[in-house]
Amino acid sequence: MTIHAEVIIPLAVPKTFTYSVPEDMRDRLLPGCRVEVEFGGAKRYAGIVSSITEGGALAFEPKPILNLLDVEPVVHAEQLDLWMWISGYYLCSQGEVMAAALPAHFKLSSETILIYNEEYGDDFTHLDGEEYLVAEGLHLRGELRLEEVQDILDISHVYPVVKRLIEKRVCIAWESLKERYTPKKETFVRLHERYASEEALEGLLNGWEARAPKQLELLMAYLHLARSEGEVRQSDLLKKSGAGADRLRALADRGILMLEKRSVDRIRPMPREVRIDFELSEKQSLALEAVRTALSEKSVCLLHGVTSSGKTLLYIQLMNDCLKTGRQVLFLLPEIALTAQVIRRLQHHFGGYISVYHSKFSSNERVEIWNKVRSGETRILLGARSALFLPFCDLGLVIVDEEHDPSYKQQDPAPRYHARDTAIHYASRLGAKVLLGSATPSLESYRNAVTGKYGLVTMDERFGGIEMPEESD
Repeated sequence: MTIHAEVIIPLAVPKTFTYSVPEDMRDRLLPGCRVEVEFGGAKRYAGIVSSITEGGALAFEPKPILNLLDVEPVVHAEQLDLWMWISGYYLCSQGEVMAAALPAHFKLSSETILIYNEEYGDDFTHLDGEEYLVAEGLHLRGELRLEEVQDILDISHVYPVVKRLIEKRVCIAWESLKERYTPKKETFVRLHERYASEEALEGLLNGWEARAPKQLELLMAYLHLARSEGEVRQSDLLKKSGAGADRLRALADRGILMLEKRSVDRIRPMPREVRIDFELSEKQSLALEAVRTALSEKSVCLLHGVTSSGKTLLYIQLMNDCLKTGRQVLFLLPEIALTAQVIRRLQHHFGGYISVYHSKFSSNERVEIWNKVRSGETRILLGARSALFLPFCDLGLVIVDEEHDPSYKQQDPAPRYHARDTAIHYASRLGAKVLLGSATPSLESYRNAVTGKYGLVTMDERFGGIEMPEESD
C-alpha cells in the first residue's frame, strides 16, 4: 500500500506538493509535522504536512520524504484549516501563510556542503588560483560549508567558483537542513545530598577551616538564595556573593556544592497569581453583565466605550472568567508600541499567566513561546497581529482592542490579511468568543452590531465622573 503526504513548502508557490511516505515513517507521520523534502532540484526545505492519503495511483512518481523533523505536530489541525482559509480569502498561497505564521527557526533552509571527490586525485595544477585554494581545503578536510569557502577566498560571491569545481568533478554539492533553534543552557547550583539534613549542614559550618573564609562567604550566600529563591542559578549566586567562578568550582571539587546545566526559558517566568484589586463602578458592572449576556447569545460582541470609560477593567474581568474555566485568552493590540503599558498592567493582575509575543522578540524566544502556547502552559497571550498564528490548544476568548485601528491590516508582504476579521473566523472554528473594543468603532463592525449580527454594549460615561470634552462648533 502506498501512502502519500501533501506538503506545504514555505514559498510563494500556488499549491501543496505530493511526496511519498517511506515505510519507517508511516506510523509516526502526522499532519502538522515538519518534514525535510527536496524541492526544485537539489534544494531542501522543511515543509509542513497538511494531509496524508492512502492508496491511489498517481500520474507521476513522487519524491520521498527525506526526514521527519518532529516527534509531534508543531501546528494543530485548526491552524492548517486557518492557513487554507487565509490562502483562499486573501488570495495568496499556503506557503506564504506558512512563512508568515511560523517562527523563523521553524522554517529551516538548506545548507550547501561541498564534499571532496576522492576519484579526482590530488593534481590541482590545471585549476586557477581560487579553484586551487578551495580544492586544497577540500582535500585536507573532506568537506566544506559555503561559509568556509567564503572564508578561504575572502569573498562573498563564491558560487561561480563552486560551480566550476563541480563541473570539473573536484567535488559534489550536498544539501542538508540545519536546525537553528538552540535551547538556552544555564548552570544551577545545589547543595550536595549528604548535607541535606540540618545536623549535617550544621556540622559542616561548625567545622569550617579558618583558611577558607571566602568559600564560607560564598556558601552562606548560596544558603540565603536557596531559602529565598528555591532554585539557585550560578549567575545569580556569583553576582550576590561577588565571588569568582574559580571559588565556586573549589566548593564543587570539595563535594559541598553541585553544578548542573539545564535548559531554561529565555524569558524568566513570573509567579502565577490572580490579583483583582479593583472594584467596578455601577455603570461598569452593568456593562460587564451586558457583555457576558451578549457573548452567551452571540459569538462576537462590540464594546463601544468612550475613552477612559474603563474598557480595560472589563477586559480583565472577562479574562479572569476565562481563566477560571481553564481556557486560553488571546489579547490583540494593534501596535507593539502600545503593549508596554498594557503588559505592566495585566502582569500586575495576572502575573506569570501572561505571555507576550511580537516581532521584537528573538527567533529563539518566539519558538519557546510558540511551544508554551501549544502545550497549554501559556494561558493569556498578549500580542500584535502575528500572535493570531500561535497554536492555541483551547482558546476560549479573543479580545481585539482598538478594533478600528488600520494596523490590524497586513499590507506587505503576503498574506495581506486583516487580523480582526481573521480572529473572528478563527474563533468561530475553535468555539471561542470575540470581544471587539473601541471608542470609535469601524463602520463595518458597528453595522454588524446595530443589525444584530454582533452583540452591542455601549459605555458612554467616563470612569470617576470625569466630564466629556465639549463639542466645538
